[in-house]
Amino acid sequence: MSLPQLLLRSPRYLRTSGTPCHLWWSQSLGTISSVGSWRGQSSKSPAYWNQVVSEAEKIVGYPTSFMSLRCLLSDELSNIALQVRKLVGTQHPLLTTVRGLVQDSRNNLQLRGLVVLLISKAAGPSSVNAPCQNYDMVSGIYSCQRSLAEITELIHTALLVHRGIVNLSELQSSDGPLKDMHFGNKIAILSGDFLLANACNGLALLQNTKVVELLASALRDLVRGVYHENFTSAKEDYITNDIGISTWKEQTFLSHGALLAKSCQAAMELAKHDAEVQDMAFQYGKHMAMSHKINSDLQPFIKEKTSDSTTFNLNSAPVVLHQEFLGRDLWIKQIGEAREKGRLNYAKLRETIKAGKGVTSAIDLCRYHGNKALKALESFPPSEARSALENIVFAVTRFS
Repeated sequence: MSLPQLLLRSPRYLRTSGTPCHLWWSQSLGTISSVGSWRGQSSKSPAYWNQVVSEAEKIVGYPTSFMSLRCLLSDELSNIALQVRKLVGTQHPLLTTVRGLVQDSRNNLQLRGLVVLLISKAAGPSSVNAPCQNYDMVSGIYSCQRSLAEITELIHTALLVHRGIVNLSELQSSDGPLKDMHFGNKIAILSGDFLLANACNGLALLQNTKVVELLASALRDLVRGVYHENFTSAKEDYITNDIGISTWKEQTFLSHGALLAKSCQAAMELAKHDAEVQDMAFQYGKHMAMSHKINSDLQPFIKEKTSDSTTFNLNSAPVVLHQEFLGRDLWIKQIGEAREKGRLNYAKLRETIKAGKGVTSAIDLCRYHGNKALKALESFPPSEARSALENIVFAVTRFS
């Protein structure tokens, strides 16, 4: 079964996830050296995250904010973009995905590629094994590692596009005409496949079988993770019978952590680092991605201004932890009490969850994974790149 076919097995929309609308900051940052001037900014500052990324991009000497733009603006996808205009006026999620790719820098969709470049520079060339003799090094990063960062972003972008596929049997009249939504699905599949094809071609050009194996397994993990998410989401109101925090962590790693973790490991393989360094890079990517996802899950519960109509996934980390503390029976009772006229009152349920232990436990879990990521960096020599990687962790694990 192909990737688009798997992604079509969804309840209604396969919403993009894993990228927070805002990241939060606290002035109590601990005692870490090489602190940038932005560190003292308030968590409420809308510009601080962009400044974190901007300073990191200067370190790697590469504007990663539009890393996959070269592929996105190719002749083939430019023709597709012209067709996407036909979807204007509908509720097809592909429009939101495309808009986010080219406009919403606040979401920083290119974070994965930036992390790959930073960890490549932080590790540097191998001092034991022979370095990449077939590739040039610019700003402390091999050209093959830069190609890997772009490939990582292409895979991630392809998945975002593929997840903008609509289950046509669940359409409502307000979503738009059926023929337009069907056309949008075709465009999402075609453009996502095009990005994946370019990623596969780039992998082949690296001429490293282990790197190909790592990225192929990451793509497999992504499909498995999205399938699990869709399976649990297919039930009414995203309520499942068996998901606990351990299951949640396993599924989240597949759908949100595997690509970054294995890309970081692949970057070390390209520089001929040994297995220990590769494992540390893998651990950083894994735990950073987990912290990032939990931060995203927490946003509906910690934002100062949240609309009463704002929904949240009932299989997100705070909700899963809340359910574990509460017990299945009481959780079902709370769900029932939050129903009004057959629909779930998310504002009421949000306040109920905030009054429990789920939110604070999710914050602790976010910081736990952040500390694990920082621990993995201890094996890398002190440098600006390592400090930038630490700064990214601080940005997703500090809450006001």
